[in-house]
Amino acid sequence: QVPLVESGGGSVQAGGSLRLSCAASGPAHYLMAWFRQTPGEERGAVAAITGEGLTPYTDSVKGRFSISKDNDENPLYLEMNDLKPEDTAMYYCAASEDRRIWDWHLPSRYNYWGQGTQVTVSS
Repeated sequence: QVPLVESGGGSVQAGGSLRLSCAASGPAHYLMAWFRQTPGEERGAVAAITGEGLTPYTDSVKGRFSISKDNDENPLYLEMNDLKPEDTAMYYCAASEDRRIWDWHLPSRYNYWGQGTQVTVSS
């Protein structure tokens, strides 16, 4: 499998910023994404990035979060700005062998997942 390891989570006050990283060893052209999940809720999509640099975002983070990756070393990043308490969640990186952008927001299409990193935003 493709190893995925997240880091960079932590506690921050509302309005602050965090940068999450995901170390990945798979092909750079895989579709990669960030998801988040809170207790009792389904895992929800945050953002994705295709091998050609297309970056869809869920509406609630547009203008605040930015996804990027290094195609040579395969790290995946999520820059989170103007954080809000509702952003509190466990954040996961994921990779899909199917590199098409369609249905990027569906957890079921991703083949590989990291263990998660906790983000807590206080008011």
